[in-house]
Amino acid sequence: MFVGRHEEQRMLAGLVAGVRDGRSGTLVLAGEPGTGKTSLLGQAGGVRVVPIAGAEPEMCLGYAALHRLLRPWLPRLDALPAPQAGALRTAFGHTAGGPADRYLVGMATLTLLAGVSTPEPLICVIDDAQWLDRETADALTFVARRLHAEALGLLFATRPDGLARLGGLPVTTLTGLPRADARSLLTARVAGHLDDTVADHLAAGTGGNPLALIELARTLTPGQLAGLVPLPAPLPVGDLLETHFLGQISPLPAPARLLLLLVSVASPGDPALLWRAAVQLGIAAHEADVALSAGLLTPALDFRHPLIRSAVHRGADPSDRRRVHAALAAVHDPVRDPDRHAWHRAQATIGLDEDVAALLEKASERGGHAVRAAFLARAADLSPGPRAQASRLVAAARAHLVLGDPVAAGQMLDRAEPGLDRPVPRALARQARATAEMYAGRYDAAPRILLEAAASITAEDAPLARRMMFEALQAMLVTSDQATMLELARTVLAAPAPADPFLIGFATRITGDYRTAVPLLRDALAAVDTDDGLPLAVISILAADDLWDEEAGRRAWSRLEAYDRDNGALGSLRTTLAVGVAWELRAGRFDAAEALQDELTGLSRVVGQPMRGEPQRIELLAWQGRETEARALAAAATGLGFLVRNSLAVLEISLGDYPAALACVQPSLEWDKPGAATRSLPEIVEAGVRSGDHETAKTALVRMEQRAPVSGTPWALGLLARCRALMADDPDALYREALDHLGRTRIVTELARTHLLYGEWLRRRRRRADARVHLHHAHDLFTHMGAAAFVSRTRSELLATGEVFPAPAARTGGHLTPQERQVATLAAAGSTNTEIAARLFLSTSTVEYHLTRIYRKLGITSRRKLAAAL
Repeated sequence: MFVGRHEEQRMLAGLVAGVRDGRSGTLVLAGEPGTGKTSLLGQAGGVRVVPIAGAEPEMCLGYAALHRLLRPWLPRLDALPAPQAGALRTAFGHTAGGPADRYLVGMATLTLLAGVSTPEPLICVIDDAQWLDRETADALTFVARRLHAEALGLLFATRPDGLARLGGLPVTTLTGLPRADARSLLTARVAGHLDDTVADHLAAGTGGNPLALIELARTLTPGQLAGLVPLPAPLPVGDLLETHFLGQISPLPAPARLLLLLVSVASPGDPALLWRAAVQLGIAAHEADVALSAGLLTPALDFRHPLIRSAVHRGADPSDRRRVHAALAAVHDPVRDPDRHAWHRAQATIGLDEDVAALLEKASERGGHAVRAAFLARAADLSPGPRAQASRLVAAARAHLVLGDPVAAGQMLDRAEPGLDRPVPRALARQARATAEMYAGRYDAAPRILLEAAASITAEDAPLARRMMFEALQAMLVTSDQATMLELARTVLAAPAPADPFLIGFATRITGDYRTAVPLLRDALAAVDTDDGLPLAVISILAADDLWDEEAGRRAWSRLEAYDRDNGALGSLRTTLAVGVAWELRAGRFDAAEALQDELTGLSRVVGQPMRGEPQRIELLAWQGRETEARALAAAATGLGFLVRNSLAVLEISLGDYPAALACVQPSLEWDKPGAATRSLPEIVEAGVRSGDHETAKTALVRMEQRAPVSGTPWALGLLARCRALMADDPDALYREALDHLGRTRIVTELARTHLLYGEWLRRRRRRADARVHLHHAHDLFTHMGAAAFVSRTRSELLATGEVFPAPAARTGGHLTPQERQVATLAAAGSTNTEIAARLFLSTSTVEYHLTRIYRKLGITSRRKLAAAL
């Protein structure tokens, strides 16, 4: 019988009912050992249930638990999108290659499970999640965050110390049973008389821990249970439960204890392999009867409770542990299972052994970055030579950095330092140090470290030197020290190393030679290569902004976005989406910008990397006139400097608060940072003129006059003409010139603002008819894009000309959720459900679910009517 846990049973029944009805859900049960997590999971019924459990011996074997979960459906891999199928094949060692992309593995797992659950609802039960390998935990939490309408449920049970592995999923905590339920459990388990006082004492002394109560009911004598004989002290609960099980193990014969140790070390689910290892150890099959009779093993040769496994392992002699690992290494095929073979050989080895270290290093290339870090660290421990040890420690540190653990990486690098006597390993260690510095927010130190590392290996490894110099550029562009930035730029230009074209262009620009930098940056933008693995999204938009070159910038962004989506590169897609938001904002396509921003926010949540401020969303809110929200988000943003200030400047200008706008952007005039500072120049001119600071406005205008003609794009020349108009006595021709240039661009926001400024000037010259023409243009553009504050400002100007017209109608479609809006926009553009699912990293079931809700909300019956309804 199952006693108590009524609220938890209700939650579990609700999840099961939802899955049965086609919805999806996740439930995480957390509790100390013995609180009944496994028993509660066993109450899940009424749908197809696939159970697995984390296994302590597999924690260092990447994707081991995921492979056990998905093994029945691996023949379906060919039906998955090629990048997803490739990621799973690499993760499971079916194909050669470096560590699989963990986000692609997660997406592949979702696609595979969603396909399986379509004909028949499915619940995956994952017990002992605290012992999942890191890669499996990442993949399953990815799936849990992306579930919606797949008829798929995920149930996790974990100890509290395993919650970090589940990436912030909602948790239900199990504590001890209430006194009444504890007594009911005891009563059900005790065959003879149970004294009421004894029952209360046991319930209080164990804190209501169900496992402790069950074990006491099994092991206490009838006299103790009846209150005739004193109870043992202390009662077995918490850590004492493991000691309690150890007391049951110790009296067993040595062969039976050795068999228990073998079961505790072997991966679950392969009895044939277990018995082959038993033969290696000389263990007869009948020794299992002893463990079965003692109630320690189940007939399936698994432990009755995970604490028994821990007790077995803790109580074993180290030499016996090594014997067991050696036996397992002997029965694992080094070709089919190189990771398990190498890991068991390593655990069987004491002292130093280069052969085993080399096996581990080769096996580390399979799986994911967590297994790579663990295998390489162990290989370093076994390395007899300091040079090999240092090289493996550096590689382990780099894997830790990919996992987001700079502390562990730093420890590895410290240990490696004495053995770094060759240029390339030493440069790789410096590169890792620089990355760790950036993790800690110390961007000023990183560029110098990277440039020195690159210079030291130019002759030995030119491609690696180029990558390091590119990383130095990225760090340089966010450094807070202008003098350092200038010094590093000069270092780049003086270096003999082959440098990235972006690096040379930006270094030239930073040193003040804008005219020379323009063709260099333009060539770099034209040559953006998605196959070289460099993160180019941010660099490309900074270059495009500095050149006022929307065409080259948009082309580069389109290539990068297509590459990231086609290859499921979710990590770099986050940055690419942020750049896409900026381009859509400039085009006045606020709905498209908001859809990308919502996708970015959702994607960040799915991959477990919450946004550290959202400058593009701040600018979107500013354009939409949502002042309170924009200011609140800006106040919470950290480390984003110019991006946030530029976004706030748009808000202040829309509200007509020019002194505040100037305060936002004036610092960029002093610190001429590529991209951000150039973008600020028109804002500085307008805010300076309107606030009366003509000197600052003039300084910004002079800089524009030096650069815009060199750029020569319609965007640059249009903004230059508008800025000149703001400072001219008779700006009529200049405004017309600005409109002519900007009319040939897709920078609709600047076109609308120019119409507004021209109309305002015309009205003040009492040319009301002419003013109305441009103010109406501005009003129409701002209204179409949804720039509420600018609409209000333009409307006031029109009313001042004597114009009378009704208030604008409310925009439709705003009641769709962000994800519904994304799905609707793509469907209206003609994308199929499968294409939408691939683009948004959803299952097709979820896309169908969203479309059903969208049709109902918009009052339509088919996707043919979506475009009009939106």
